[in-house]
Amino acid sequence: MSKVTLIGARLAEPGREFVYQGESTLCEGCPYRTQCLNLTEGSRYRITDVRENTQTLDCAVHDTGVKAVEVEPTTVPANVASKGAYAGSKAKLEGPCPHTECPSHELCVPEGADFDTEYRIQEVVGEPPHDHCYLDRTLTRVELEPRDE
Repeated sequence: MSKVTLIGARLAEPGREFVYQGESTLCEGCPYRTQCLNLTEGSRYRITDVRENTQTLDCAVHDTGVKAVEVEPTTVPANVASKGAYAGSKAKLEGPCPHTECPSHELCVPEGADFDTEYRIQEVVGEPPHDHCYLDRTLTRVELEPRDE
């Protein structure tokens, strides 16, 4: 189900994904707070539509203002343990990884997912982008279902 929210004008393009980070200290006193701060903090979203013929509103956070967009919760690309990783099964992230240079790091520590939470696997994508896991983990690349709103 899509929601209408406000997002920085430079970021307002269909298909763009983002993780909602919550309220900034600069939001205090803003007349548009209820339209802007209406998503679930830490959840990943995809912009499905940019509302046309609407104003760009002034914003203390976004230097070029904000625009109205429609967003939907979206899947989280991640690496999970290969054992038991199939569409429909539940999985947790394996835990933190200090190897930021690894091509899989963004999938092992994905934005929009927490280590202590169990997620349902929506789709198995296949092999992770790394050749060898520095932590000797056997991983599979998946898409985790969006969080419930």
